[in-house]
Amino acid sequence: MPTARESLLDAAFAALEGRPWPRVKMAEVAAAAGVSRQTLYNQFGSKEGLARALVRREADAYLSGVERALSGASGAAGPRERLAAAAVWTVRSATENPLVRAVLTGCWNERLPTPVTSVTPVTSVTPVTSVTSVRTASPGPLPAPGELLGQARDRAVRLLAGDWPPGAVELPLACEAVARLALSYVVAPAPAADVARMVRTVLA
Repeated sequence: MPTARESLLDAAFAALEGRPWPRVKMAEVAAAAGVSRQTLYNQFGSKEGLARALVRREADAYLSGVERALSGASGAAGPRERLAAAAVWTVRSATENPLVRAVLTGCWNERLPTPVTSVTPVTSVTPVTSVTSVRTASPGPLPAPGELLGQARDRAVRLLAGDWPPGAVELPLACEAVARLALSYVVAPAPAADVARMVRTVLA
């Protein structure tokens, strides 16, 4: 059974699919999740906190999908096929999820939450100003444009290092090229399956 936090994030994502973020109301999100508005504020502190947590969750889910593709969970066998599967996942994720697309490209439109990619440094002691202060840890700053793709590239280097064929193009260079190729398909949309064919061609 999902926690209250997950239910609230699910409700916020569903609300965002139906209308622009500025028109999403905290009370509506709480009601859709089946919790009180106070619970929502206890979890996230503010609408900005909810937005940050939502984008962070979607970014983390994207990275988890990259790791599944690179581990061969998608059915791809060899390291080149697994790298191609990760590229396909990148394109599909960005096509289906506007938050993933926005974080990957840095292109945020008026329908989406305003991105915040940095946070004010936290001192060793943070005063509590009310009993309704946030009870959960902040998800931290959101990835800057391109940073999320860089994290995916670094995972590829780590997960494929033991299987990369000797004599092939250097693995870090191959992963960088595939990451940039996938991003080009995100910026200039084309069928996700096409990126796999292109990756195979580049790495042949």
